[in-house]
Amino acid sequence: MSLTQGAAALILMTLKSVNSNPTRQRRKQARPQELLEAGLALFVEKGFAATKSEEVAALAGVSKGTLYLYYPSKEELFKAVVRESLSARIAEGEALFANHHGSMADLLTLVMNEWWRRVGQGKAGGISKIMLAEARHFPDLALFYVDEVVLPTHQLLGRLIERGIESGEFRPVPVAETVHVLIGPMLYMMLSEHSFSVCKTQLPVIDPLVVLAVQLDLILRGLLAAPQTTKTTD
Repeated sequence: MSLTQGAAALILMTLKSVNSNPTRQRRKQARPQELLEAGLALFVEKGFAATKSEEVAALAGVSKGTLYLYYPSKEELFKAVVRESLSARIAEGEALFANHHGSMADLLTLVMNEWWRRVGQGKAGGISKIMLAEARHFPDLALFYVDEVVLPTHQLLGRLIERGIESGEFRPVPVAETVHVLIGPMLYMMLSEHSFSVCKTQLPVIDPLVVLAVQLDLILRGLLAAPQTTKTTD
């Protein structure tokens, strides 16, 4: 057998091996997502510092070495979890803003409700708790989180409010401070969801959707510009 024939045979055997085990191929393609899901679950349950890489690997059904093939360190895994769970949702909000040509009040309501639905009520909402509790011990991760999540969120909401002011739909308000007013209750509900909700406490029951509706009603009543009235003369 010539060298060319040998190489061709080797390639053919490799292709047959790959094609004969499609389940394995699909499993390999799904592995990064499975590792992210395992990482998110353990980070939220135990915190960043207490989570061990081998625990993440075990939960995902792989070896620690396999985990490091995809994410070289626990810090890199956490960053990937943040990008997948939060940064991607912010990007979706940016796309909504860029393609929206109607009422800013309607868009603000949509963005806030979608953030709770996609982030706040799920495991991803627990990432905020992790950062508030552990940021001082991991300054590099804290800076990453500010750049990846905090600033983009503030910028998105700030631009939304500014556009409403420019169009005359919203009255002039201090934009940065209004963004904090918007974020505060959402952050509180996420912290409550991942702290007190797992304990047997006597705290008042929170219905997040009702709280959001009340918050938006109060804020929009404060934001919306007063309708112009025409003075009449006798």
